[in-house]
Amino acid sequence: MPKLAPQHQFLDLSDYGRPLARLFANQLKNTRFTPIHITFLFGISGLIAIYCILQNHYFFASFFIILKSIIDAVDGELARVKKTPSYTGRYLDSIFDLILNFLIFMAICYVSQTTFWITLLAFIGIQLQGTLYNYYYVILRNKSAGGDATSQIFENKSPRALPGESQKWVDILFAVYTVVYGIFDKIIHTLDSDAYKVKTFPNWFMTLVSLYGLGFQLLLIALLLPLGGIEIIAPFFVFYSVLILVLIGIRKVYIK
Repeated sequence: MPKLAPQHQFLDLSDYGRPLARLFANQLKNTRFTPIHITFLFGISGLIAIYCILQNHYFFASFFIILKSIIDAVDGELARVKKTPSYTGRYLDSIFDLILNFLIFMAICYVSQTTFWITLLAFIGIQLQGTLYNYYYVILRNKSAGGDATSQIFENKSPRALPGESQKWVDILFAVYTVVYGIFDKIIHTLDSDAYKVKTFPNWFMTLVSLYGLGFQLLLIALLLPLGGIEIIAPFFVFYSVLILVLIGIRKVYIK
């Protein structure tokens, strides 16, 4: 099952790893590898990237950051080709993303002259950016007939486990997810509480919003690291957060 129906598919600037992800997923379709195995693999790739940052090996850090983005798309694709969607994988993937984002920014703070508070603001900013992207994307997915609806617009209660997964682990991971993402979700929902009432989002708008997708954010970091831009990464993402209000303003004025 695709994430979106054909008429709602758009140019996602953060999803550049999807073609390779589909290729890898099809190669793994008839193996014992599960989407959860792939989720742990992208976690390892992210940790290697962090180690490389700490060792000032910025080219290799960039390589593993991009690799992490590609592998991050493989678990979802593998779940689709194996027809084994799961809430366990969905929550674990998001939790790993947040932890790795925090560690990447803390590693950048450690090896650069950036202050801790600017770095913390950048981390908060990147999470709010990603939450806005996911908020609009999930709304579109839930309104897209024939699309994937494992993600919900409002995560109010633990979902019922799907076949092949444990309800206990779904409940545990849901609880962790709501703790680490809850504040970001509430902020974005408060800023644009009526977005879910929109019939659909035009493709051009979703392409614009994809500038806030995690893949594109990591791509920017991967480009800046080897180019000697480590000092501007955190300040950039602080100022980049201003686009949140611009995108919400566009949605409220032009998309109703």
